Amino acid sequence: MPTRRKVNSVRVVLLVVVCLLIIAGLGSIFVVKTGLSSTGNGDKEVVFTIENNESFDSVLENLKKENLIANASVAKLYAKASHNTNFVAGTFELDNGMSVKDILSTIQDSTKLKKDALVLKIPEGKWAKEIAAEISNLYDGKYSSEEILNQWNDISYIQTLAKDYSFLNVDDLNNSNYKVKLEGYLFPDTYFLEKDDSLDDITRVLLDRFDVMYKENKKSFDKSDLSIHQIISLASVVQFEASEPGDMATIAGVFYNRLDQDMKLQSSVTVCYALYDDFNDPKDCETNPEIDSPYNTYLHEGLPIGPILNPGDEAIKAVLNPEKTDYLFFAADIYGDGKVYYSKTYEEHQQICEKLGLNL
Repeated sequence: MPTRRKVNSVRVVLLVVVCLLIIAGLGSIFVVKTGLSSTGNGDKEVVFTIENNESFDSVLENLKKENLIANASVAKLYAKASHNTNFVAGTFELDNGMSVKDILSTIQDSTKLKKDALVLKIPEGKWAKEIAAEISNLYDGKYSSEEILNQWNDISYIQTLAKDYSFLNVDDLNNSNYKVKLEGYLFPDTYFLEKDDSLDDITRVLLDRFDVMYKENKKSFDKSDLSIHQIISLASVVQFEASEPGDMATIAGVFYNRLDQDMKLQSSVTVCYALYDDFNDPKDCETNPEIDSPYNTYLHEGLPIGPILNPGDEAIKAVLNPEKTDYLFFAADIYGDGKVYYSKTYEEHQQICEKLGLNL
C-alpha cells in the first residue's frame, strides 16, 4: 500500500501539472487573441501594395513590417483555419485599427482595390533629386524634376510649411549652400497619391509622414543635445554608412564618440554627397577626400551642414538612442558583403582598411 506521504506527493505533482497546463492554455489564448486583434486605434493609414505572384507568407511579413498585424504566424494559422488565404494583387488602403479578419477580408476583395492609385515608393536612403525624378515619372512629366526641386528649395514656400510642421526650422534651412533644402525630411515610405495632387499636396503627404515619426519620438528629440536638423543630418550619414540596420546604433555611437573628442567625422559618404552629380561609384568617395564642400567631413569639423539623404525610422532612432562603446573608427567592406568592422585605435583601423582595400 502506498504511504500517505507518497499519495500527497503525487497529488502535488498532478496539481502543479494541471496549473501549468492552465497557465499555458491561458497564455496561448492571450497570444492568439493579441495576434488577431488590431495593432492600433485606426490613426495610422497605410497604403499597402501586393505585387503580382507574391506569396502569402510574403504578404503577411509585409503586413507585420507595416505594423498592421502583430504576429504573422498567428495570422497565417487563422487564415488557413478560416480558408482566407486568397488575395488579389494591387494597392489597398489599410489602417492599424483593422483586425486580422478585416485585413484578410479586404485584400481578397477586388472591389477594395485602389484602381486609380498612384503609388510612390521611397526606400530609405534616397536623395531628394531621385525622389523628384520618381514623382516626375509617376505623373508622366506633369511636374518636371527641376520644378519639384525648385519648390523644395524655395525658402518662402518652406516658411509657409513651417507654420504647419514644427520640426521645420526656417533658420536651419535658409542656407544657400544646401543642395536641396528639404533633403532629409522627405520620409521614406509607400504613399498613395491622387492624379490631381499639386506639388504642395505631394510635399505635405511626405512631411505628414515625417511628422508622425517625429511625434512618436518627440521625447527623445527633446532630450537630445542636438537640434532636430542636426539629428536628421547625423541620421542621414548613419543611413548611408550602414549596410544593415543592426549596425546603425553602433555607427551612431562611433560618431558621437568622435564629436565628443573633437575629432572630424571623416565619413566618406559625405564625400559622395559633396560630389553630387559627379558621384557614380563608391570608389569616388574614397578617392576624393579633398573635395571642397561644406558637406565634406574630412575637411570640416562636426556634422555636415545638412542631411545628405532622406533617412528612415531605424537610422533616426539609432541617432536618438546610440550604442555606447569605446570605438572611434569603423570601416565597411564596400567591395565585399558590406560588413562593418570597428576599432578603437587608428592603427587597428589602418590594418582593417588595408585588408579591405580601402583608401585612407
